[in-house]
Amino acid sequence: MTAIMPTRVLILGGGGREHALAWKLASEPGINEVAVAPGSVAIGTEPRVRVMAGVAPLDGNAVVAAARHVAAELVVIGPEAPLEAGVGDALRAAGFAVFGPNRAAARIETSKSFCHEIAEAAGVRMPRSAAFADLDEAIDFAGVLAAGGDGLVVKADGLAAGKGVSVCDDLEGAVAAIRALARDTAGRGAAAGVFVVIEERLRGPEASVIGLADGRDVVGLPVARDHKRLLDHDEGPNTGGMGAYSPVADVPETGIAGLLDQFHRPIIAELRRRGTPFIGALYAGLILTADGPVLLECNARFGDPEAQVLLPRIATPLGPVLLAAARGTLADSVARMGIQGPVLPTFPGATVGVVIAAAGYPDAPRHGDAISGLDETIAAGHLVFHAGTASDDDGGYVTNGGRIVTVVARGRDLEEAAERADAAASLVRFHGSQRRRDVGRGTGVLQSDRDATDRATAPTPAGARR
Repeated sequence: MTAIMPTRVLILGGGGREHALAWKLASEPGINEVAVAPGSVAIGTEPRVRVMAGVAPLDGNAVVAAARHVAAELVVIGPEAPLEAGVGDALRAAGFAVFGPNRAAARIETSKSFCHEIAEAAGVRMPRSAAFADLDEAIDFAGVLAAGGDGLVVKADGLAAGKGVSVCDDLEGAVAAIRALARDTAGRGAAAGVFVVIEERLRGPEASVIGLADGRDVVGLPVARDHKRLLDHDEGPNTGGMGAYSPVADVPETGIAGLLDQFHRPIIAELRRRGTPFIGALYAGLILTADGPVLLECNARFGDPEAQVLLPRIATPLGPVLLAAARGTLADSVARMGIQGPVLPTFPGATVGVVIAAAGYPDAPRHGDAISGLDETIAAGHLVFHAGTASDDDGGYVTNGGRIVTVVARGRDLEEAAERADAAASLVRFHGSQRRRDVGRGTGVLQSDRDATDRATAPTPAGARR
């Protein structure tokens, strides 16, 4: 007896991650249609995929109406903003099966202090930290951490569009970052409360470990690693991610089960104990220190660009797994699919994804530049997932965002996949395009300063994270 495949799926979002999800799900036997709201023109070119461009992804009523219109048997929420807005709650109240946590459980990502609170209660190790609503108290604690000489990390408590983390080498930089967050919070008219989390700075390579959860059980995806800095050799400003690869040599896939036991299962159990079960993709951003792995953060959805390199590696239908998670029947459904063990089976080899960004990214990306080489790249056998494109009058594409496309190549091993991805990315051309040429090639794997767009002093030496 096999698990149940949803025949009609609605994906919420319109970036590269959602394109990869639509590509994967629409290719699976038994799925008749994948709708993506609001999607993009490029996403709509995938077979059995249609876009619903007029749907506002943060409007719960509009999303519920869209789900009803397509008679969705499963709704997959891609980005974090709809989760924070409670769109998952609205869909569940309307009777839909939803892969994506409710607003309360999504706080594991949308509030850094809540993540620390849950991790502490669950016995999951995170960096030493404290959260503050008072500016002077925050600065005093920063002084305590800075006295150790290892630097510190200043994080906005809530979502900050990727601009809420500063990795600081000294107290002066930390104080400036704390004051800037306080001003930003006041400027947005935020209610009084915690505005900043201050952490010790740790060092080591990072790894992205994603578990698909149904509120009680979890099954893991392969491990990935992303490159955050704009330029080769981990130079330049931080970004949303300039590329990713999988597998990761220093996190063997035989070790994923242990990481799920160490990080995901305790967090899922604690959220369930509090009456807010986590249903969706629980992303654990880990740092591999000399003293073992430490949790840096949790996200409440698939990573981007990690999803673009992970989904092509999955050697089993994903639709039944996501539907089972949404219905709370994950363990039974995975067993029915013949999957043994806590990790989804994968194809042999490796995948590498190179993000190509617009001129001016990340500060002021330029729009409207004509893109060439996309058809050539696909004809060469590579994958192209669109994140920031729009169609032009001639049926082509122009830039319409910061990160424009992710080009993904496969190989027998990481070296071959990296070479192919670099060659494939060179086929995509537009004015002022920016990309890295070292994704998956040994540089950039030990330092990413996740989500940090501000540096207090000089860049961290190569081979260091925080």
